[in-house]
Amino acid sequence: MNNAGSHRDQTLGLWLGVLGVAIFAVTLPATRLATGTAEQPQLSPWFVTLGRAALAGLLSAAFLLVTRSPRPERQHFKHLGWAVLGNTLGYPLLLAYALRSVTASHAAVVTALLPLVTAVVAVLVLQQRARLGFWVCAVLGSLLVVAFSLLRGWQQGHGFSVEAADALLVGAVVAASVGYIHGARITPALGAERVICWVCLLALPVTLPAALWLWPTHSVAPSAWGGFIYVGVFSMWAGFFAWYRGLALGGALRVSQTQLLQPFFSILAAIPLLGEPLDMVTLGFAAAVVATVAIGRRMPVGN
Repeated sequence: MNNAGSHRDQTLGLWLGVLGVAIFAVTLPATRLATGTAEQPQLSPWFVTLGRAALAGLLSAAFLLVTRSPRPERQHFKHLGWAVLGNTLGYPLLLAYALRSVTASHAAVVTALLPLVTAVVAVLVLQQRARLGFWVCAVLGSLLVVAFSLLRGWQQGHGFSVEAADALLVGAVVAASVGYIHGARITPALGAERVICWVCLLALPVTLPAALWLWPTHSVAPSAWGGFIYVGVFSMWAGFFAWYRGLALGGALRVSQTQLLQPFFSILAAIPLLGEPLDMVTLGFAAAVVATVAIGRRMPVGN
């Protein structure tokens, strides 16, 4: 009976992880819309970072009041602090600055390392262990996504070369991974919804005044405001409801690998939003990545 329950939890956790990844998949293009480019800037990276956290913080305050949520216990605040630094500040700020000088396709190459880095952080922080087969699947899946991103960039004439922004993207990947795992660490005690709400609320005394101070005085395109609202409501808040619970139920090592699907979800979202076509190469790579996630899920993982 316990094994059946555990299997159901792992399956539910995996699907919640996929849902979270699908929501996060629009973050790259939405952030690019919000910040604009170096040639045509829109909202500043600092405003996007602090403003989206402030928006999520106000939503979190309302949620915690309506649900009459109890305060976290003392031992939870260390993990909440790491999640604030990683998910609320580090990842969005570094990503926003990088996307002003590189394309979303270029960024996808580097951020494709996110599931592998998240798995490594899970080993270090949660002390979860996996056998060689899991790591082979994780590395193979990451290589497939990087290869796909490179191929797509060359097909579209963007090419790929190492740039200074890559250091920002690597920093964003590490920051996000640290925030994910520390949030997942306390999800069983607080609940996924309350973890992200407390993370955003703890940052609100800083993010709200700063966002108001940085409020743009110049004209901003409606599409930039649309991107900002998306990253505030979905990327910074609602997506974590599914993501943290998925990591806690399904195991951070396994569920982290669903992030390999993120570039493909981004492409699917671009079909109706940007009118980009779907080709067989994309479908082929997506199928191969799904296979690595499915095989990796079956590999033994210790605690």
